[in-house]
Amino acid sequence: MVKSMIQQVTDQDVVKAMEDNLAIIRFTMDRRVAYVNKNFAQTIGYQPEEMIGMKHETFCFPNFLKSDAYETQWINLSKGISFQGKIQRKSKSGVPVWLEATYIPIFSEDHKRVIGVSKIATDITSRHNSVVEVVNEMHQMAEVLSERADIGEKRSNELLTMIKGIAEVSEQNNQSLRNLEAHSNDIQGIVTTIRKIASQTNLLALNAAIEAARAGEYGRGFDVVAKEVRKLSGNVEESIIEVRRGIETITEDIGVISKGTSLAQQNIVQCQQEIEIAMKEFQSIALSATALENQSQEVSRII
Repeated sequence: MVKSMIQQVTDQDVVKAMEDNLAIIRFTMDRRVAYVNKNFAQTIGYQPEEMIGMKHETFCFPNFLKSDAYETQWINLSKGISFQGKIQRKSKSGVPVWLEATYIPIFSEDHKRVIGVSKIATDITSRHNSVVEVVNEMHQMAEVLSERADIGEKRSNELLTMIKGIAEVSEQNNQSLRNLEAHSNDIQGIVTTIRKIASQTNLLALNAAIEAARAGEYGRGFDVVAKEVRKLSGNVEESIIEVRRGIETITEDIGVISKGTSLAQQNIVQCQQEIEIAMKEFQSIALSATALENQSQEVSRII
């Protein structure tokens, strides 16, 4: 009972299923259409009856016809070598149509020669266009990334050059501050020496006044001179104190400036390091963009 319900699949059933679901065309060895089904004809915009007798080259674009691949393909088919792959064909309206096709050589009964070529194909135009669109987007992304990386690297180089200039000026300022600090120390030493001289002069004037007092009437004129020397020594001492205070203030200011300059120098060095890191990142982005471009080209080649 069960066996009687099972219908046997015949060759005609298989052929009909292929005819209904696949695009099929057959060529003679002089490359003319001998048979084409409705699916294939509709795929490239023709009616089946108008395609009979048309040459294969009618459905190909000039760049493929002029290539060595075209003649090589037909030579291999005439030798009984089949071909399978993605192909581009020209529709009746001239629009590209992409097919996943298999060319099958048809042999004579004695299997000694090829008497025709049958092609079974599937329309993959929509899939191809979608992939091409993705590849183009990848290409555009790669170009944008590469352009931004170049701009970023250029600006980083310009900024790095500016910072290097600032660093050089900062170093010169540091050297000038160190020189000022050294000169300030020298002046302090000179002031100390002058102060000692003033102190000794004051002591000598005091001794001179004592000797003048002992000399009585004869030492009055000498006493006046000694007093003036002591007065001058006192003025010098006061001036030295003022100068010393001024130098100490200058020294403190130099110290503050030197500390700030040193901190600025450290920040400049840190900025240089950060910019160099940023430049490496931009270079990495550029390399990634190049890799993305290569991958998009490889995908384009594969599809």
